[in-house]
Amino acid sequence: MHSQNGSDFMLSRRLLRIKVLKALYAHLQSQADNMIASEKALIASVDKAYDLYLHLLTLIAEIASYAEERQEIAKRKQLPTYEDLNPNRRFVENRVVRLIADSENLTKITTDRKLTWKEHPELIKTLYNRLIESDYYKTYMAAEQCSFREDARLVQAFYTKELEECEALEEALEEQSILWSDDLGFALLMVLRTLSNMRQSNKEVRLLPKFKSEDDLNFTRTLFQKTLIGYNDAIKTVEEFLHNWDLERIACMDNIIMAMAMTELEYCETIPVKVTLDEYIEISKYYSTRSSGLFINGVLDKVITRYKAEGRINKSGIGLL
Repeated sequence: MHSQNGSDFMLSRRLLRIKVLKALYAHLQSQADNMIASEKALIASVDKAYDLYLHLLTLIAEIASYAEERQEIAKRKQLPTYEDLNPNRRFVENRVVRLIADSENLTKITTDRKLTWKEHPELIKTLYNRLIESDYYKTYMAAEQCSFREDARLVQAFYTKELEECEALEEALEEQSILWSDDLGFALLMVLRTLSNMRQSNKEVRLLPKFKSEDDLNFTRTLFQKTLIGYNDAIKTVEEFLHNWDLERIACMDNIIMAMAMTELEYCETIPVKVTLDEYIEISKYYSTRSSGLFINGVLDKVITRYKAEGRINKSGIGLL
């Protein structure tokens, strides 16, 4: 899971930067000439990341539904045991799970967006088996009493422990959208934030908004458009700072990352210089070569010095330089 800024739990700026990076890479590599089409594909990929959050949120309800089905089948056995006839319904009746399952808003959105687990029964079965074999589930089911907080803890433990390294889930998600391969960590953080906001008095699940504000959508569009329009100029600037490097030897991703950082420094007035620098160095660790972070840091330091001297960095707000 990619590390995240603690307060930034809508589609975070980190994820939006990564989406822009990929859109720019795809556009430049394919030598596309239609910026509007590429931008539409970028916004669609942002929408899909939000879809994944909603889709994952319904997963625990699907597993509880499967658990209930199994209990009903066991009751209809020819020779049912006492346990078959009197199953422990604590998980099936978990109040957090019920809140998710009964949410009219969530059901409507996921139905409208055609987000369903119905075609992945094997995944549901696999996750159910992983859940019931876990120590935290056994402890929860055996407890004498159970508060809403304990219900919430069980669901949080499931999302924290069972999904991140789950091949069956990754395969199911890949089948549904090629855009989801990198979004899982971000979507899980959004699910966990949603769960932590739940209260027993809630009648509805309070879903996180897609963007924290309209600024985030504008940020995404500006970053994509301005980087693409100024890309060649940005690369020329980079070239001036390469004393012992051949531009041909620089990874394509490094060039795009530096061009994006330069755009952000110049055009995103409310983002501190340090934040921009830290973000792109961090992103380079995941999306470029091992030595990229150090190299990008060195080049951007020089760019910042020049941009400040030329008056191209104008940050508004306290402490933004």
